[in-house]
Amino acid sequence: MQFPEETSVDVIKRLRRLEGQIRGLQRMVEEGSECREIVTQLAAAKGALDRVGFKLMSSAMSQQTEDTNMDELEKLFLKLS
Repeated sequence: MQFPEETSVDVIKRLRRLEGQIRGLQRMVEEGSECREIVTQLAAAKGALDRVGFKLMSSAMSQQTEDTNMDELEKLFLKLS
């Protein structure tokens, strides 16, 4: 399924931001940051990744056509939860 350009641009932007968060986490581990701080940042990154998935699913569901396999969309949605 192709996504509208607006969705693709937004998702790429979110993924790049997430990439920065992950690099920051790597740095925190390398520098010996406190576990609490690392876990807090991990939770933030996980939340950001979840939001990317929901953005994609929202776009897919809003584009549904007669050819859309709703069972497949439902399975994809459940993978996110």
